[in-house]
Amino acid sequence: MPSTRNLDLDLLRSFVTIAELGSFTAAGERLGRTQSTVSLQVKRLEDSLGRRVFDRTPRSLELTDDGRQLLGPARQLLRLNDATMAQLLEPDIAGRVRLGVPEDFATAHLPAVLSAFTSAHPLVELEVTCDLTLNLMKQFHAGAFDFVLVKREPAARLEGVRVWREPLVWVARDRDAVEGMAIIPLVVSPEPCVYRKRATDALEAIGREWRVSYTSTSLAGSISAVAEGLGIAVLPREMVPPHLTVIAGDSNLPPLYDTEIALIEAPGLSETAHRLAQHVVAALEQGK
Repeated sequence: MPSTRNLDLDLLRSFVTIAELGSFTAAGERLGRTQSTVSLQVKRLEDSLGRRVFDRTPRSLELTDDGRQLLGPARQLLRLNDATMAQLLEPDIAGRVRLGVPEDFATAHLPAVLSAFTSAHPLVELEVTCDLTLNLMKQFHAGAFDFVLVKREPAARLEGVRVWREPLVWVARDRDAVEGMAIIPLVVSPEPCVYRKRATDALEAIGREWRVSYTSTSLAGSISAVAEGLGIAVLPREMVPPHLTVIAGDSNLPPLYDTEIALIEAPGLSETAHRLAQHVVAALEQGK
């Protein structure tokens, strides 16, 4: 009778994490292991299979054909394992959680945070809605969300707890985009938008004329418009892509106050939703 060969789930978890992050070092950080330990686990996996799963050079890391063939089934095995363990050990951490969040903040900061929670609690069904802050607040008070992350003025006395604060900056295609302009062309989101109001209020406070040159409902659309020289925009510093230019204070543009993100929980929150909210707060505090 042929011997049974089993895949080691711990080795598969390291393999999948490396494939998703594209780095042994980053995978080690996510898994709480050293880079050398992760490398050793990949070697053990390759030895058990008798095949290489990665092509590695000092400057690149790619899946081999065998690695690509293994990746899908490996993910399925890990999902089944995690769901089974969660059902046995944490049956109460389950159910749907509805989260509202501004699109730009969700794009830059939340994917890894939410992925870590759903990986640890695979019975949780996450429903994320991205919208403008004032729209999110309206839906929140109508009962549409379990909790929301919303933009607010740092000095505002509003409900919720502050979880993030970040400088806002003017961004343009290049410095020439604002040189000698009598009227500032703005790339903005539709009203109501916190950044749009922040930009227009700041310009009006110093007597600068402005006009809306481009309106986009998405962060990607705004960035593309700025990159094509259609106007300038206000963004959090960490969200400025490398191909755009941050315009400093010597350009006759007014300074901008920091942005603040607050988390607000709905009354009667479920234990699962409260756990996720706590996880988001802790993760964002750690990431500052």
